Amino acid sequence: MVTARRRFWILIGLVTISGFSQGMLLPLLAVILEQNGVSSSINGIHATGLYIGILVASPFIEKPLRSFGFKPIILFGGVLVFTSLFLFPFWESLWFWFVLRVTIGIGDQILHFGTQTWITTTAHKKDRGLSIAYYGLFFSLGFTLGPLMTNLLSVSTFAPFLLSSFLSLGVWMFMLKVRNEFPEEDYASAHGTSSLGRFIKATKLGWIAFLGPLCYGFLEAALHGIFPVYGLRLGHEVQMISFIIPAFAAASLFSQIPLGRWSDKIGRPQVIRYALSGGILAFLVASFFEGSVVALFLCFAFAGLCVGSLFSLGISYMTDLLPRELLPAGNILCGMSFSIGSILGPFLSGIVLDFFPQVSLFLLIVGLLVAILLAFLFKKDVTIAEDPA
Repeated sequence: MVTARRRFWILIGLVTISGFSQGMLLPLLAVILEQNGVSSSINGIHATGLYIGILVASPFIEKPLRSFGFKPIILFGGVLVFTSLFLFPFWESLWFWFVLRVTIGIGDQILHFGTQTWITTTAHKKDRGLSIAYYGLFFSLGFTLGPLMTNLLSVSTFAPFLLSSFLSLGVWMFMLKVRNEFPEEDYASAHGTSSLGRFIKATKLGWIAFLGPLCYGFLEAALHGIFPVYGLRLGHEVQMISFIIPAFAAASLFSQIPLGRWSDKIGRPQVIRYALSGGILAFLVASFFEGSVVALFLCFAFAGLCVGSLFSLGISYMTDLLPRELLPAGNILCGMSFSIGSILGPFLSGIVLDFFPQVSLFLLIVGLLVAILLAFLFKKDVTIAEDPA
């Protein structure tokens, strides 16, 4: 059996390949559907399939975790992901692909819930932000590489799907050597025995922290699922779009660890406020220079440096706000918040493209960032005294 440290890096490897698959799937299918003449609104709705799957799975995965432990549910989630990716080439149908997207969303949520809860419940308070920053860092690394797979469309429509499936299977196999563990027994009886009771309590205590994953989900889905369509309509080439999109996730690779360390020192809320302010500036500038590939690349990169860590910062802040027994519920709610933002991202962006073509896509993003920044400015900073580690 593997050591705790090696287990941590195997979990990080699963997160990386999951990010790769998601980062590939959104722009790849957006480009394929756009080239097949599918409208941007339908394209956006289709992109929500992944996040509908996340929402569908979320209410039902806490009990299996208590019953079977971390390892089985992570393995099951991985099977759903790499099997669904492998099935894409077998039938090029809008509805079949939507079902596969939903299935991947279910698998991703199960996988992320297992890995995320395992990491957060074993992280020490003094370096909690750093540990979770690694989680966000390697997810972003996978997400950075994923959109580059759109270049394989010139080779074969289905090469990216098969490559992603085999990579997922390869990383999944390392998990077979990890010893199974179970979450703390005390959280199941705390605040009532029902999941609903724990969710309500966790929401009351930590709602502000869930805005980070929600915002990141919106950005991720809008930039990867709808910006390819927007970029094509602006006149940019597919190769240039696949070059611009990864700049967001790639830049976040350089800021995840520094922001995580910084948040350990001065507090998560203050760092999140600074990050949101930088993101507002980046996308506001992008709205004025969206016709320039160089300007968009630089704006995406700067935005990634600032708001590309909102997911991991939000999770870290959630662990500050919630007692140990509510961390599994908090992790589920982080995933649900992420999926809600991810559904709203392509849906609202697609509507803007279809019905308000004169409005820049980036102004919609700026509006969201401003709203969340205001919430953080007016919310009093609090943390619990208990160390969840």
